[in-house]
Amino acid sequence: MSSTLQASENTPALDDEKPRKVVHYPIVIIGGGAAGITTASLLLKQDPSLSIAIIEPSEKHYYQPGWTLTGGGVFQIEDTVKSQHQVIPKTVTWIIERATEFKPDQNAVLTTGNLQVEYDGLIVCPGIQIDWHLIKGLKEAIGKNGVTSNYSPKYAPYTWESIRNFSGGNALFTYPNTPIKCGGAPQKIMYMADDHFRSKMGLRERSDVMFLTPSTRMFGVEAYANVLGKVAKERDINVKFAHNLKEIKGEQQEAVFEILENDTPVDEVSIPYNFIHVAPPQSAPDFIKQSPLADPESPYGWVDIYPGTLQHKRYPNIFSLGDASSAPTSKTAAAVRKQAPVVAQNLLSFFNSRPLVSEYDGYTCCPLITGYDKAVMAEFDGYNCQPTSSFPLNPTKERWVMWLMKKHALPWIYWNRMLTGKPFEGNYIKPLRWRG
Repeated sequence: MSSTLQASENTPALDDEKPRKVVHYPIVIIGGGAAGITTASLLLKQDPSLSIAIIEPSEKHYYQPGWTLTGGGVFQIEDTVKSQHQVIPKTVTWIIERATEFKPDQNAVLTTGNLQVEYDGLIVCPGIQIDWHLIKGLKEAIGKNGVTSNYSPKYAPYTWESIRNFSGGNALFTYPNTPIKCGGAPQKIMYMADDHFRSKMGLRERSDVMFLTPSTRMFGVEAYANVLGKVAKERDINVKFAHNLKEIKGEQQEAVFEILENDTPVDEVSIPYNFIHVAPPQSAPDFIKQSPLADPESPYGWVDIYPGTLQHKRYPNIFSLGDASSAPTSKTAAAVRKQAPVVAQNLLSFFNSRPLVSEYDGYTCCPLITGYDKAVMAEFDGYNCQPTSSFPLNPTKERWVMWLMKKHALPWIYWNRMLTGKPFEGNYIKPLRWRG
């Protein structure tokens, strides 16, 4: 079991602040999610003697890709969670605190528990912040009267309850005007819901399934956007582009959308709903947005890194990966799987005054569920928005075997291989650019 640490005694602090307990670790990781645990495991596989601390306030570790399957009635929420003690490497110190402030010029991080955690190298991967408050009325409406979101373990079970109890009318599925983790998730639950509606006599005929997005296409990679556009058309799903959700009127069961033209609101429309799945706006956590680590050019506050080496542009002993980084690719666990070995290798190279030769190429993957028995394994080079494939198959096709991968293989790989660093041992299939 990993050791744990919380503040208990006082010593002098930085910049004449109130006294803090000061601790030091050669490597400090902010975040105990997929990125933090995987990177820690990889570092320890290269050098088991490393002294590493992870700052993570939550005692639960979620397999977040499983929340879509929870919302679709395939998983229970309990199937997606384990204790942090089960996944944090045994030799890592777990600081059960929340990071609140960076002091990069003094190589220190401050926490809610009055800790001052000093480091030689810092890895920043706290995940993404869900900005529920940016949609007026959402916080008050969610979790009742058919308003739900799979972007929280609190509400994913209610998604399935609402789908099961849906008796017809307007079923809305929205996408926000910000980057989000797992950009395909808002459509995955829509296709599963559509399947369920069709399984009940006459229900789909008295339902209007609608997908509303600020974008001008179904997905960021054109090849997969074309596939999803075809799926939506075949299923008679009402797609509305350039529609951004701005307000939920819970009592009236109405959703208010801005209509965009060149990303600028030019009008608005209210649409009544009987069920609405909301993908909320998202950004970097506030303590990153307000820090010297944030990208000054980004309104979302991502950690400002070089997209290849994942090293911070101004603080060379700081690296970042995962959802909070500025790497210009989709924010998925599959991206983390390829980013983590780059960060581990480059941090150790930095410590040893060697060139940073490991580079992340933008690879990611989004298994696009298009029903209860099929999925498109959408692998792509996120930097160039081109399809790739780890399999000798056309990646733009719906396949039953990819549904099985999503449902059975990927959760097992996550818990038993990825978090333990094992996927990176020995040879493994390298995704190739699809040219078919």
